[in-house]
Amino acid sequence: MPELPEVETVRRGLEQKLNNFIIKKVEICRDSTVAFPTNKKDFIEGLHNSLLYKWDRRGKYLIAELKKFENENIKFPLKKFSENNGFLVVHLRMTGYFKFINNSILPCKHTRIRFFDKKNNELRYIDVRSFGQMWWIREGLSPNKIIKGLGSLGPEPFSKDFDTEYLKKVISKRTKSIKAILLDQTIVAGIGNIYADESLYSAGISPFREARTINKNELIKLKESIVTVLKKSIGSGGTTFSDFRDLEGENGNFGLQTNVYRRTGKECRKCGNLIERQKITGRSTHWCPKCQK
Repeated sequence: MPELPEVETVRRGLEQKLNNFIIKKVEICRDSTVAFPTNKKDFIEGLHNSLLYKWDRRGKYLIAELKKFENENIKFPLKKFSENNGFLVVHLRMTGYFKFINNSILPCKHTRIRFFDKKNNELRYIDVRSFGQMWWIREGLSPNKIIKGLGSLGPEPFSKDFDTEYLKKVISKRTKSIKAILLDQTIVAGIGNIYADESLYSAGISPFREARTINKNELIKLKESIVTVLKKSIGSGGTTFSDFRDLEGENGNFGLQTNVYRRTGKECRKCGNLIERQKITGRSTHWCPKCQK
């Protein structure tokens, strides 16, 4: 599943590529991809003449701020905006990705939604396993209230709210493993299996440790490791082990740099001990028994 760095890579690509993309046509190839509104006609009509104005990210959610335009003769860069038209929210789930197409080609069988502008440029959403979802939240409604998962997210790893004191507070009485805590999106937004493993390795903390046993100095190191690992991955365009692609169809390169994730049986880059793998709360966990205590 795309995690924070992959989603941030997609966000940056969308913002760069679609700074003057006004939706003139929407084609829904799979109804289940549209989570809201329930009437798919409302989704199509609601997005018509919408400028994909500004792209944000919250955890693993992509959020496009929309502006409504009826005038065909629009000059860019825009100086005066028309009315707000709510938000287009996207969750890529496990295998979803966008592709920008400026020459008309037939959609593949995994194409779920197609957006076209007046020049027939296409923003195509492709999703092999079809778990990804989209929401059009009209102006006046709150995305956080409509989308349960979005409204319950914890702080962003790069935000001022995510600090050592916050970590100490949320884990002080928890008997769950520290790995399980990092995967809990209500505690910290955007971290998944890859970056939980990599951050714990960087901090020298065993993924099996009860969260409440992590001392303050370890928490300082863990917080710093999370931020460093995520920033490094964003700089590499995220991680690709299966289906992740950026807007240009390129793989992320961070997978080539992982220290423990999917390196079972290989030598630890620090000590030479063999990397081990075991499941925690149903997720494969990779660690070095010598470097992580």
